[in-house]
Amino acid sequence: MRVLVTGGAGFIGREVVAELSARGDDVVVLDSLREDVHGPAAVADERTVVGDVRDPGAVQRALTGCDAVVHLAAKVGLGVSLADIDDYVSSNDLGTAVLLRAAEVPHIVYASSMVVYGEGRYDCREHGQVAPSPRRAEDLEAGLFEPRCPVCSAPLRPGLVTEDARLDPRNVYAATKAHGEMLLAAWARQTGAGATALRFHNVYGPGMPRDTPYAGVAALFRSAVERGEAPTVLEDGQQRRDFVHVTDVARAVAAAVAQPRTAGRVVPLNVGSGVVTTVGEMAQVTSKLLAGPEPVVTGGYRLGDVRHVTASSEAAAQALGWRARTGLEEGLATLA
Repeated sequence: MRVLVTGGAGFIGREVVAELSARGDDVVVLDSLREDVHGPAAVADERTVVGDVRDPGAVQRALTGCDAVVHLAAKVGLGVSLADIDDYVSSNDLGTAVLLRAAEVPHIVYASSMVVYGEGRYDCREHGQVAPSPRRAEDLEAGLFEPRCPVCSAPLRPGLVTEDARLDPRNVYAATKAHGEMLLAAWARQTGAGATALRFHNVYGPGMPRDTPYAGVAALFRSAVERGEAPTVLEDGQQRRDFVHVTDVARAVAAAVAQPRTAGRVVPLNVGSGVVTTVGEMAQVTSKLLAGPEPVVTGGYRLGDVRHVTASSEAAAQALGWRARTGLEEGLATLA
């Protein structure tokens, strides 16, 4: 099978290209090699069409002869400020639209994200499953980090979110990922093709961009320790996340390419490790593996962050025969 991987020179893209190639697929890469997205490590090889996914000509050249598409190309991260909003929308939404307009393939695998959920699943003892409102700056300033029940203001119990949860993006990047899923659904309905939206959780591993404003928390902790500094942890460090190793993510993508979903619609699937880890625990393990100083919990916050978001990946296990294999300490050892 000939597969186009947009963003194939990036952190996740390189692993996906290697996994697809190992399975015998003929891979074509479309990548703009943007340093603000990839860092300085992205390079082109003989399989790469160097071009922007927003460029119809580059997209058409890359699509020639392809049987499927893996769409990874995106500007990632929380968003440094609203000064980035137009670049996020252009890079992610317009880029997806240009690709979909040209894509005459039976199946697309789209890199979505757990950020489309906003906050994860929460249950109130009295009112059952509820959706908390966005956290207020004044509460965060006062160190009140936990969301409260929107009905009775009681503390909530976090749980695992499933794919049928409503989408509630709470920052610019999240909004573009949710909109990308909607564009993909419109494309699937009109073309009769199938699509899989893989909602990646916190992906980490070797090759993570480290020196850009959009680096993930694992890369930020690693960089701090390598500078001889203590990793700094926002809030109280008890934020719950699911950290999934990049090799497991690549396996999920390859499995989705090999098993097209129902024609005419998008099937969303969570891709996570299945293990709940706090941000503070991630910092502790990183410091231990690199023999660095103890993390410092700052009590600071970013208004666009959510408190807890972890998901069940059982649907991916059933649909793709896939499960994550790499534990946190083993995975962070590869990062270190």
